[in-house]
Amino acid sequence: MNMKKMSTIIVAMLSVFILLPNAMAASSEVTWTSPEKYRDIHPGEENKKRFQERVMKNLEEHILKLAEKLPEGQSIKMNVTDVDLAGDVNHGSIHRVRVVKDLYFPRMKFEYELVSSDGKTIDKGEVDLKDMNFLRTGHLKYRTDSLGHEKKMLDDWFKDTFMRS
Repeated sequence: MNMKKMSTIIVAMLSVFILLPNAMAASSEVTWTSPEKYRDIHPGEENKKRFQERVMKNLEEHILKLAEKLPEGQSIKMNVTDVDLAGDVNHGSIHRVRVVKDLYFPRMKFEYELVSSDGKTIDKGEVDLKDMNFLRTGHLKYRTDSLGHEKKMLDDWFKDTFMRS
């Protein structure tokens, strides 16, 4: 066998070993159904479309990061059907800014499916998640994050739902 052919075979074999773990890794996904109908994902003074895209991207990245904590081979598929951010922008001022009070608690509605590496459903459900005590429970981890209340709420749900002992 000539050296060029041997090099090609070695490169091909190495490629398989490098790409194999990624091909076998479970991939989680988040879909956003009809975000224009969500209860409150309003920007205040910012451009509505850019604000919604940023919020959805930020929450999606957070959910996918949480999904990395699932046992190896498991993934989550989540379909978000409603979002109500903590606070409210419709408080009657001339300037539309988000005012956060305990009356305006964060809320998300979604369907989820926990899937094994062979594609079988392990668990699924519909969730109406809300944190009515969001200002009373500390969230120092996200204190500088504009979506900190929502992320803490998702953290708590994820821990309660998937990290049971």
